[in-house]
Amino acid sequence: QVQLVESGGGLVQAGGSLRLSCAASGSIFSLNAMEWYRQVPGRQRELVARISRIGTRNYADSVGGRFTISRDNAKNTVYLQMNSLRPEDTAVYYCNADIIDINTRRLMNYWGQGTQVTVSS
Repeated sequence: QVQLVESGGGLVQAGGSLRLSCAASGSIFSLNAMEWYRQVPGRQRELVARISRIGTRNYADSVGGRFTISRDNAKNTVYLQMNSLRPEDTAVYYCNADIIDINTRRLMNYWGQGTQVTVSS
């Protein structure tokens, strides 16, 4: 079993910053691509940022230049540094990871439980 635990969400004023963390634990052989998604009620979950195992990064157009995704492979953790936050960034943010299970050596996909980010105007 693998668990993804997010932290770092909260309430911030527009223009402020937050740093989200997502730590993976459990039966991990290899932690591959990791992603941050966000979702607001009534809308589809959208991809915010992605980082490959070797550090290749991709961002949604709406967050490019403001958000930075990074990872610490030694800690099995991915981060999302969010700067210049806007009210439209308000959402529940979810961590997603592709993980090869140490027991089965199968590639599995996991989601975290989500963390709320609220940006006030």
